[in-house]
Amino acid sequence: MTTRALGAAVAIFTATSSLASAQVKDFKPVTAEVLKAPDPADWLMLNRTYDQQRYSPLSQINKSNVKSLTLAWSRGMPAGTQESTPLVYNGVIYLVRPGAAIQALDGTNGDLIWEYNRNYPKEMADSIGGPNTARSKALAIFEDMIYFDAPDGFLVALDAATGKLRWETKVHEFKDKTQHTGGPIVADGKVITNRTCETRAGCFLSAHDARTGKEVWKFYTTAAPGEPGGDSWAKVPEEKRVASSWGLPGSYDPARNVIYWSIANPKPYTRLFRHGDPDAIGRAAPADLYSNSTVALDAATGKLVWYYQHLPGDDWDADHIHERTLVRTKFNPDPKHVKWINPKIAKGEEREIVVAVGEAGGIWALDRASGQFLWAHPFPYDVPEFNISSIDVETGRVHVNWDKIFKKDGDRIVACYHNVRSFWSTAYHPGKNALYVPFNDNCLDMTANAKNPQGFGPRTGILRPGAKAEEYMGMAKIDLATGEMKRIHTQAAPGNGSALVTGGDLLFWGDMNRRFRAFDADDGKILWEVPVGGIIQTSTISYAINGRQYVAIFTGDAQSGTAGPLQVARTMRPPRAHNAIYVFALPVP
Repeated sequence: MTTRALGAAVAIFTATSSLASAQVKDFKPVTAEVLKAPDPADWLMLNRTYDQQRYSPLSQINKSNVKSLTLAWSRGMPAGTQESTPLVYNGVIYLVRPGAAIQALDGTNGDLIWEYNRNYPKEMADSIGGPNTARSKALAIFEDMIYFDAPDGFLVALDAATGKLRWETKVHEFKDKTQHTGGPIVADGKVITNRTCETRAGCFLSAHDARTGKEVWKFYTTAAPGEPGGDSWAKVPEEKRVASSWGLPGSYDPARNVIYWSIANPKPYTRLFRHGDPDAIGRAAPADLYSNSTVALDAATGKLVWYYQHLPGDDWDADHIHERTLVRTKFNPDPKHVKWINPKIAKGEEREIVVAVGEAGGIWALDRASGQFLWAHPFPYDVPEFNISSIDVETGRVHVNWDKIFKKDGDRIVACYHNVRSFWSTAYHPGKNALYVPFNDNCLDMTANAKNPQGFGPRTGILRPGAKAEEYMGMAKIDLATGEMKRIHTQAAPGNGSALVTGGDLLFWGDMNRRFRAFDADDGKILWEVPVGGIIQTSTISYAINGRQYVAIFTGDAQSGTAGPLQVARTMRPPRAHNAIYVFALPVP
């Protein structure tokens, strides 16, 4: 690994380029205290705050006036994958432009302030794809630097005022098919990054000193032989123990100095192909650690504080990945709405919790300090096809649905759920103690196939058995005290847009049919909508400049995600490759 300061490496700067048509004036450094409690006008990380709640306190736009929302400005972007969310600080938008470049824009009109372009190796395309398919989810900001996890395996720090390179550090080798597909956060003075991987050598979370780029620690996301949890992989050789952290970045509790991150499914996808025998590992957790788990890590050292495995020995690429939302709430789960409840916890007790909603369905509430199981429920519905059969309510130990496990080559199953949500974020409204989850009522039709390198084929997302195609997409409002879920909106068109809730008691969300909407956060009534030029991808944020509130979205294509099952796709053909940023505001009086 190398770390090089700009002043000592002119050669580095000539290998990259920064188009600085101007610079950010009077830039004020972003301190650790600012990151802990950002100004309501700013959006300083993927989901605005360390707790990943995705709540904007701004209330200028509200239920009474949202119908007057109008386009303030828009800006086109070049072709390429778009899966990211911008940052906003003191009126400047910092974003990942398709093609893996970084831009700083004036938040009032979209004018370019500076742009950073990087010369990527041509051979990168042979391993992980070129820059136009790069999949970074976010940037990070700290002091006077912007941090970018570049697709060529480098962590890059840019001067936030000018876009010039300050330092770069090689984190992993892209030739091993390891790729930055997540996004960084800055916690405890360190830049934490995640990635996808094809061998254990690339399966890690890493922390680098935010000022120098020096590596501080690594946490490997699969347990090696001889380590705690190592025997959960049975006889799989160390380098073939693969479970990545490819999705949305984690959350951070500054009071505990602990980060909470999610780990994805093990590879290859099926037990039969991974182990040679589906019974080589257990039918209950732990199995193939730390796949499909939440891990709590000491931010100073990277040491494991606790883990919880949501799905042991995954057989379907089920992915319990993405953000972990941190909330303080009363423990009062209602058995009418929650299937699995820990009886050892006193009702009404205040708890600081971690909330997880899996791509493969299911919602969990865990104690933030210890990882103790509090409650869980199949999400969005409790169906016989669910990939979990039971949870031991006192220990939280999860048992896989053995009826849905592939026992021999050629077996075919229908399991639920599949891409019920993905790299679009959920949102939490603290005033309502409600989590808002955009989801797709999607299950999986899959056949075991030993001739495929991942052990399956064919494999297709399908509408949940018994569901209606016109209600394929839903918006769930979940009370985090009681666990009650209300489906406050349904439609046929799926979505890759992130949810956003605001102090104006509005819920913003956009879909693959080009509709961007504002809903009443209480009942889901549509209060405003507008068609835009393409698929709305992740990105939904709100910020303010000079007292004027804005709401912004990106449109474009994602490399992965969901286009819906055939029943939905036949009725809705989403437009492709329209990459742009749209920004809305109330008319100026």
